[in-house]
Amino acid sequence: MELREAVLRRRMVRRFDPDVAVDREVVRDLVGLAVRAPSAGFSQGWDFVALLDPADRAAFWAAADDGRAPTAWRAGVSAAPALVLCLSDPAAYLDRYAEPDKGWTDRSVERWPVPYWDTDTAMAAMVLLLGAQDAGLGALFFGVPAERHDAVRAAHGIPGGHRIVGVVALGTEAGRVSGSARTRRRRGLGEVLHEGRFGASP
Repeated sequence: MELREAVLRRRMVRRFDPDVAVDREVVRDLVGLAVRAPSAGFSQGWDFVALLDPADRAAFWAAADDGRAPTAWRAGVSAAPALVLCLSDPAAYLDRYAEPDKGWTDRSVERWPVPYWDTDTAMAAMVLLLGAQDAGLGALFFGVPAERHDAVRAAHGIPGGHRIVGVVALGTEAGRVSGSARTRRRRGLGEVLHEGRFGASP
């Protein structure tokens, strides 16, 4: 599939067929593509935890449970046969930028008005989503409730310094579910592209 086609066809899938597995080698290949994403200073401060066994996925969903009543979204997404936790490691960036060619030896997070550890990990997740589209898989990027991050880290042995940027669910789409893109229009190019200064149309 050509890149343009993958971008135009990619969509978030919210209902998965639990009976169609995702091969481990496919997940390895997708993460192999993801780590080709750019990272500031080539810091590569990302890690990915693949949950392919049912017990591991059950542990994730139990840890991520915020106590709210079950929803159709949860039922559809929790059926995904593969989850990939996308983690960022701020320390990798602080260490990298303290090296002689960068020289920020104070390792201050104040030098980072944008947390590039999260930005770069999100770009890697986008590559993973496009790779899934190219591989003929359905995929969804979603977040973990803020109050459940520690529980998810504990459930999967994730070091405390690592941040959970999001999770990619992978599998075969079981049925199309209307999402926000069905009820909200896509902003036009004339609304989002500015030339020279904000508000100036090209």
